[in-house]
Amino acid sequence: MTIRQHLPAALCAAALCIAASPAARAAELVLTLGDGSAPVAEAVASLHADAREAAGATAVMDQRDSTFVPGVLPVQVGTAVSFPNSDQVQHQVYSFSTPKPFELPLYAGTPRAPILFDQPGVVVVGCNIHDWMIGYIVVLDTPHFGKSGADGEVRVTAPPGRYTLRIWHARLAAPVEQPVELGAGRSTLAVTLALGPPPPDRRGSDRVRALQDRLRSLRRDD
Repeated sequence: MTIRQHLPAALCAAALCIAASPAARAAELVLTLGDGSAPVAEAVASLHADAREAAGATAVMDQRDSTFVPGVLPVQVGTAVSFPNSDQVQHQVYSFSTPKPFELPLYAGTPRAPILFDQPGVVVVGCNIHDWMIGYIVVLDTPHFGKSGADGEVRVTAPPGRYTLRIWHARLAAPVEQPVELGAGRSTLAVTLALGPPPPDRRGSDRVRALQDRLRSLRRDD
């Protein structure tokens, strides 16, 4: 059976096709995200029911080549995130975001303890030393979520039922929301997102960055 569902203007375009399988115990939503001209990567899609759920999981946001890896990290509420520094230079990781303000003083290697993210919301993470370093931790009150890859595809599994689908991306003015009802089996949804322009590159050249890191190292040795 194929069902087509009209989505709001914020989604731009979407087609939902549900293939029901009575024997299946779980539903899978396969999303294909684009901006009208290319696939959209690093978008977080999640399915939300009425009840809030929390986890006791762990996750990692590393620092490599003065970049947060991954740059977008979706986690469930109750997840403890570790911030190891795999670079040869020190970093000072912090966030002023309301869901979880925190600061990890200048360090190399692995900091003393992970940070517990116990409130839903988007936490923007930065480095006081390298101002081009920006990461996003998307804290969700659901275990049903995923992140799109370079092909724009993201798969989210959940029990059959009614949900609110939310799509977040750093270049969306606001998360996109859409009610969906999943039957058993696989559903497909193609969504065109209206993204804002990409942020300017604040990193500078590798030569300037290496010089800055060298000067900071000399100051620490004084």
